[in-house]
Amino acid sequence: MDEIRFTSELWRWESRRDDWYFVTVPAQFAEPIADMPRETRGFRSVPVRVTIGGTTWTTSIFPGESGGTYSLPVKRSVRDAEGIAPGDRVEVQVELVQ
Repeated sequence: MDEIRFTSELWRWESRRDDWYFVTVPAQFAEPIADMPRETRGFRSVPVRVTIGGTTWTTSIFPGESGGTYSLPVKRSVRDAEGIAPGDRVEVQVELVQ
């Protein structure tokens, strides 16, 4: 599994004062992602290349706080370029970077 595609809702992380926005990677992909051999990164993050609409960027996905899934941060420039806001459902393509 080198690439996954899914639709997920954009949500705001409310545990901090600054604005952080994410989409949740569906649970069905969590175990295969976690089992992939790769170099360890901070917070057990997984490097990825992401495309939403016409915007592609490199970032990392992070294990969810409750386990069993990953969270994908969506930066402001992407949200602005694609005209998306919290509550919007977005189509996401994620390529796992070795």
